[in-house]
Order: sequence, then structure tokens, then C-alpha cells
Amino acid sequence: MSKKADKSKAENEGKDKKKKGKGKDGASDGAVAPSVANHPRASYQVRRAKGWGGIAGFAIAGYLSHKAGVPTFDVGLRALVAGMVGYLLAWMCAVTVWRHLVLAELRAALERTEAPDPDMIPARAQKPAPAGDAAPAQAGASS
Repeated sequence: MSKKADKSKAENEGKDKKKKGKGKDGASDGAVAPSVANHPRASYQVRRAKGWGGIAGFAIAGYLSHKAGVPTFDVGLRALVAGMVGYLLAWMCAVTVWRHLVLAELRAALERTEAPDPDMIPARAQKPAPAGDAAPAQAGASS
């Protein structure tokens, strides 16, 4: 190979190493942040909500415009705009709801892995049994 080809190959390898090591914000690629897009059920539910929101907005606006006697072109235009608005509104609501659900699931998983705090749950607190005081207390009760 020529020196020029070796030099360009070395430059490309250096660039690839830099890209593999860090993402956009400087974090490594191995770490996965909790997000709606990474959740197994959330992304499906958000897609579904967007679809139904668009269809509902389109249908409702089209029906109401038709019943109001609006010209056909305007009925279609209003229905399309309302479908887009319904799509975006459903997307916003679904992502907001699933953002809270993902965080709640993470908190619940964390609480399952941690040992319970005895100060927070008094019934689970272990009371130390006094070794020397147990015998005289029983003797005093029988007298």
C-alpha cells in the first residue's frame, strides 16, 4: 500500500475510536438511561395512542364540519388539520403518562431490591431481647 492510503486509514481508525467511546453528551454507549423509547410496552402504547388520536381528531372534525354545512374541500382540510392536532395531543399525553409510569416502575424495582428500613416500619423492627433482665421480671410477676 502507499503511504497516502496508510495515512488515511489511520485517520479513519482514530475517528472511529473517538465515536465509539462517547455518545452525544459524553456518556459511554454501555449505559442505558430510563426512557419511554427504551421501555418494552411504552413505545407500543405511545404509537397506538398517536394513531387513535389522529383518527379520532380527523373523524370528529370531519363529522362536525359536514353537519355544519361547510363546503367539501374545507371539510377535508379541517379534518386533516384536526387529525394532526389529535395526533400531537395524543402523543404528548401518552408520553407524559408513560414517563411517570416508567419512573414509578423504577422506584418500585428499587424498593424491592433494598432491605426495609426498620425505622419506617415499626412492626418489622427487631427488638433486642435483654438477657439479664428476663429472669427477674418473670420471678417478680409470679410473687
